[in-house]
Amino acid sequence: MFGIGMPELILILVVALVVIGPKKLPDLAKSLGRGMAEFRRATDDLKDSIYAEDKKPTETDVQQAVAKQEVAKVPPTIGLDETDKTEDQADEQGAEAGS
Repeated sequence: MFGIGMPELILILVVALVVIGPKKLPDLAKSLGRGMAEFRRATDDLKDSIYAEDKKPTETDVQQAVAKQEVAKVPPTIGLDETDKTEDQADEQGAEAGS
């Protein structure tokens, strides 16, 4: 946790027992535990708010998403010139009329 081994932890508990006394030690431990839980909760809230702020879409992100949607709607015309398009469109219209 903090680089404290078992011997150091036992020494700290013995000193706390001698200084504080056996009657007040459980109350102190309970208060310390509540304080640590509150500190952890506050840091988690701060992390969540920073993460949410970081992931919030910017105006540029929105514009890029709209542009991608518009590009996806346009049919691909790679390798076709204007005459090929009109012939393809005429063929499609003739096939539809023949059906």
